[in-house]
Amino acid sequence: MLKSFWFWFFVTFIAIQFIPVDVPATLKDNKQEEIEAPKEIMSILKRSCYDCHSSHTTYPWYDQIAPASWFVKNHVKNGRKLVNFSKWKTYDSEKQFKVMDKLPKSIVIRMPMPSYLWMHKDATLSKEDKKILKEWSLNLKENIK
Repeated sequence: MLKSFWFWFFVTFIAIQFIPVDVPATLKDNKQEEIEAPKEIMSILKRSCYDCHSSHTTYPWYDQIAPASWFVKNHVKNGRKLVNFSKWKTYDSEKQFKVMDKLPKSIVIRMPMPSYLWMHKDATLSKEDKKILKEWSLNLKENIK
């Protein structure tokens, strides 16, 4: 009985490796479309946000192993859909305003995602990082109006 379970477990595990989830690590983009911000802000964004919210994702080693790959690539796909900082200047002012309006709440409640932080401790936002991002987003939001 136990041998049968492990046999089917491994057969299933091997079979799911052939189910593709295509979310490229790098999307074609134009550097002129990327968000412009002070160095300190860009440093925080690139360290803590860009893996899911830009056209340049650094996938971890486990992104090739299903079902972890499905989870990771789905998060990147959804993150890019919400905001892609590499495409920032292609957004109209309404979309930019909405993103900046939601940013302070997002970084307090759920960003970066706890599941992402398990393997990326360096992406953790300090209280100071959160304060800096909040002030920046509020200022940028005012300038978008």
